[in-house]
Amino acid sequence: MNKKQKKVFMRIIAAAVMMIVLLLLPLEEKSILRFVLFLIPYFTIGYDILKKAFKGIKNRQVFDENFLMAVATVGAMALGEYTEGVAVMLFYQIGELFQSYAVGKSRRNISALMDIRPDFANVMIDGSLTQVDPDEVEIGSEIIVQPGEKIPIDGIIIDGTSTLDTAALTGESVPRSAKPSDEVISGCINMTGVLTIKTTKEFGESTASKILDLVENASSKKSKPENFISKFARVYTPVVCYSAVALAVLPPVVRLIIGMDPIWSQWIYRALTFLVISCPCALVISIPLTFFAGIGGASKEGVLVKGSNYLDMLSKAKIAVMDKTGTLTEGVFKVTKIVPSDVSSDELLEKTAMAEVYSNHPISKSLKEAYGKPINTNAVSDVEELSGHGIKAVVSGTTVHVGNEKLMDSINVTAASVKEAGTVIHVAIDGKYSGYILISDQLKPTSKEAIKAMKRAGIKTTVMLTGDSRAVADIVADDLGLDKVYSELLPQDKVTKVEELLAAKNEKEQLIFVGDGINDAPVLSRADIGIAMGALGSDAAIEAADVVLMDDDPMKIAKAIGIAKKCMRIVYENIYFAIGIKVACLILGAVGLANMWLAIFADVGVMVIAVINAIRALRVHNV
Repeated sequence: MNKKQKKVFMRIIAAAVMMIVLLLLPLEEKSILRFVLFLIPYFTIGYDILKKAFKGIKNRQVFDENFLMAVATVGAMALGEYTEGVAVMLFYQIGELFQSYAVGKSRRNISALMDIRPDFANVMIDGSLTQVDPDEVEIGSEIIVQPGEKIPIDGIIIDGTSTLDTAALTGESVPRSAKPSDEVISGCINMTGVLTIKTTKEFGESTASKILDLVENASSKKSKPENFISKFARVYTPVVCYSAVALAVLPPVVRLIIGMDPIWSQWIYRALTFLVISCPCALVISIPLTFFAGIGGASKEGVLVKGSNYLDMLSKAKIAVMDKTGTLTEGVFKVTKIVPSDVSSDELLEKTAMAEVYSNHPISKSLKEAYGKPINTNAVSDVEELSGHGIKAVVSGTTVHVGNEKLMDSINVTAASVKEAGTVIHVAIDGKYSGYILISDQLKPTSKEAIKAMKRAGIKTTVMLTGDSRAVADIVADDLGLDKVYSELLPQDKVTKVEELLAAKNEKEQLIFVGDGINDAPVLSRADIGIAMGALGSDAAIEAADVVLMDDDPMKIAKAIGIAKKCMRIVYENIYFAIGIKVACLILGAVGLANMWLAIFADVGVMVIAVINAIRALRVHNV
């Protein structure tokens, strides 16, 4: 408990003890002395509620739970129901304390899980290591990260080897190795060796800062149930207040007109009971808390959700569209075959690797790795990237075209027909076909099980989009058990295909697109829910996607859907439970079958049960 909670707890204990003592004293019923004595525990436990109610009236924001509690308890005290007046305040404060503790526990859990913001950076100043605020470190600075410390800013390792704990970012417990020239991101914990890192970003633009901003701002994007509850509370509270007034006045007036005893005190007591029952605390508190807990629990598993509205939409996902490379496959390409034509294998590989020297595409990297020698960039000029086709470059005075069959067709070169599985890189030198290089990309170990898990999670249709040849795409799709596959797509074709799928689906169904978040930003934005996978350190992913999976395990797709479904199930459980109990008790209160004790259960009891249920959304490990 924090200081404020401890203070409220002590007031609850003091008021409860005083009330018990007064109940044991032989005091005359409804005497002035009894009234004055009961005012002591009443004000001890309820002065802050009365103060808030008065401020609300003063600020013309009358209808809230403080106003309902104040009117109900002041009315009960005025009618001589001193025990019930104090009890309502006492149990209301117990409920508020429990709710405050639950929210605080959720925040602490989330803060602990997302405790990735570093407090300092080690910089070498005048030959000694000095701790400075990470905000003060400029791009290009060299920082030292010692074992046990968090990496404060994104950068590249220039000296040292180590293992990194990325659990706070990805939810994975297996450490990652780190060596010179590796890119590292803020928020990871350095476990073994000392690392010297050259920063590539400012602190505010680093991964840890971006992730924390994302989680902290997630509450600003409301789901439909949250918006409903907000509107419901604005209308509901004034309606029940006016209904209570009507219940207190109309029946006695009617009885008076027809010559019966109006029994004002009985009807006023029913109206006050009605007010206590009507307090919408359970809904107003538990629904946002459920989403807050769901987003926090997801963060623990390395699933970052940008708002509760996306949890709502994700729970209704029925169509999963996925990119192939880097999503379902490793995205680690290796040269498996070199087939030259009129040139040697070594020359074909050399020319191809040199033409691809400036590209960071995974295929380009695999070609350069297969070549395995330093490349003289002075021998490469006039490099032109041809979107969706390949690359054109001048290498040692010869014009080299490297790419797919479409590129060969565009320069009127007949490419060899290749039926093997893999990515085929055709090469033309000085306008003459020179052979092809076969590059293979392996399926991720969990891809096949991930597709099955998505089906179990409610996905009806699985679709793969790829720029690869039809032969390669069909092999992958058959192996994974996908429902549909579209191949040989240019980047803009993927957007078109997603738009076609969106137009053909049922309005109640949601379409998710899963990509690597770098090349797929337009498609991520166009889908109902864009999911960027393997986005550790990817700015493009965090910006474009609605849901960000911090590692590259496709099983996290089904995990994200499962978390969303569990969260929404708890939300609707609380809505139906709270409204159902309220309506039943309001009817009982209106006809005189409910007293203040039942009203206390309908208010505080229901709120406590709903809050306990909401906290379940934090537990997502086995979802």
